[in-house]
Amino acid sequence: MADKNTSGRGQRDLKVKVKTARGRKPSSTRWLQRQLNDPYVKRARTEGYRGRAAFKILELDERVGFLVPGARVVDLGCAPGGWSQVAVARVNALGQRSGKRQGRVLAIDLQAMDPIPGAEIHQLDFMDDGADAQVKAWLGGRADVVMSDMAAASSGHKQTDHLRIIALCEAAAHFAFDVLDEGGTFVAKVLAGGAEGELQKLLKQKFTKVVNIKPPASRADSSEKFVVATGFRGTG
Repeated sequence: MADKNTSGRGQRDLKVKVKTARGRKPSSTRWLQRQLNDPYVKRARTEGYRGRAAFKILELDERVGFLVPGARVVDLGCAPGGWSQVAVARVNALGQRSGKRQGRVLAIDLQAMDPIPGAEIHQLDFMDDGADAQVKAWLGGRADVVMSDMAAASSGHKQTDHLRIIALCEAAAHFAFDVLDEGGTFVAKVLAGGAEGELQKLLKQKFTKVVNIKPPASRADSSEKFVVATGFRGTG
């Protein structure tokens, strides 16, 4: 009986509690406590990923299977780089998987980022005129996958944030139409909120299959989900 009680206390003690410090808002304290107790944050540190978001793309790929050896991947808004890290390993960008085709990963962001072995990092605004042509020049052709975990800066107003991220996702989709090869895949984060219908309609015109997935790594209290569009019909 004593052992059982001791075990119970040990399990309760595993949760890190954070006190509200002077100058720190209660919302910041809640965020910090959630981070410290998040198993995906702990796994990211243990497994060498730059953030817990890496597990979202891992889980999406496990479900759909678009990061295959030899694939040419463009990661939009790549910072801090977790998605690119996953892509490098899965498409064999380092050429370390014997007998498998070697892929490529172009990581693009507005800000400079520390190098990722196997990824080609470029500081670029994908919405600039000519950005699609520049990416195709870097690749020497078209991409097999365009993926985006981008989110607009939060305003604190739920509907405004929803509209902003849908607009960003639509911009990423149009970029994908310009750079994807036939049969390619587009993956992007969206926020549920009612304005994503037009985006879904557009993607269904351009791809043979469109699914919406909330991977286990997405927090339960988050409205985020991911749209995965496969089988790009091409530009013809």
